[in-house]
Amino acid sequence: MRHPILAASLLAAALSLAACASTGARSDATPATAGTGVVADDNLNAVLWVQTSAEYRAAAETVYRAAADQLDAALARPDWDALVPSERDNASATAGLKPAVIMDIDETVLDNSPYQARLIRDQAQYSDPTWDLWVAEKKAKAVPGVVDFARAATEKGVTILYLSNRAVHLKEATLANLKAVGMPVASDDVFLGLGTVVPGCEQDGSEKNCRRRLAGQKYRVLMQFGDQLGDFVEVVANTPQGRDGLLEEYGAWFGERWWMLPNPTYGGWEPALFNNDWAQPKAERRDAKWKAMEFSN
Repeated sequence: MRHPILAASLLAAALSLAACASTGARSDATPATAGTGVVADDNLNAVLWVQTSAEYRAAAETVYRAAADQLDAALARPDWDALVPSERDNASATAGLKPAVIMDIDETVLDNSPYQARLIRDQAQYSDPTWDLWVAEKKAKAVPGVVDFARAATEKGVTILYLSNRAVHLKEATLANLKAVGMPVASDDVFLGLGTVVPGCEQDGSEKNCRRRLAGQKYRVLMQFGDQLGDFVEVVANTPQGRDGLLEEYGAWFGERWWMLPNPTYGGWEPALFNNDWAQPKAERRDAKWKAMEFSN
């Protein structure tokens, strides 16, 4: 899930950790890689893992293959619903609705690691203008395993809904990219981007609960796919404790109704560590992340 206000960063990169360990002290400065002049970036290993590791591909394909194995069971049970009760206007109103699967787009269906790599190269942070330019290129590739799953679901009469925090003005380019990688697009209406108007429901920032409710008015939602907790349920308190509480409450849904894709490059977990305050200087945000890290003595 691409969150409009999130910068792409991770906990300390290996080079930074090595430098601190060798001196026995921690430095909040971002060091340059010895002999290259390249500035170290917290997100380097994360992006490389997505782009180059067999482990990432195996993890993504495992999720989609396991989900495909559950499709028949989900279709066969009339009471099977992947929306939390508070996001469905009438829990008993699913009878007769067409089956659908809700999929986040970024890092769930489309791999945007080249955009993340550019941020590392340019020593930049996420911004709407650079993101819009990337989307307009329509060059994102499919996450491993997703196309096979989507085609299998479509063959069983399941509609794929794309519930994304890509803004609605990016709809045309996004649908073109989805089609280019082989994803089924039943109609323009399957794109529920940020800015979609949902009568009677006031959206809180980039939360997706209103759009999930809209999907539930037309479809029986069999499964949801995403790379962030907010892709499945509203995150009311974006704190480590609040996020852990949601996982405790809905943990049994994962691997059955909800399917989480790996994404170490960005996400709501990161600002939860520094009070969601992106206005803080980068050094202060990094210091908060250092303090959240557990060290073994």
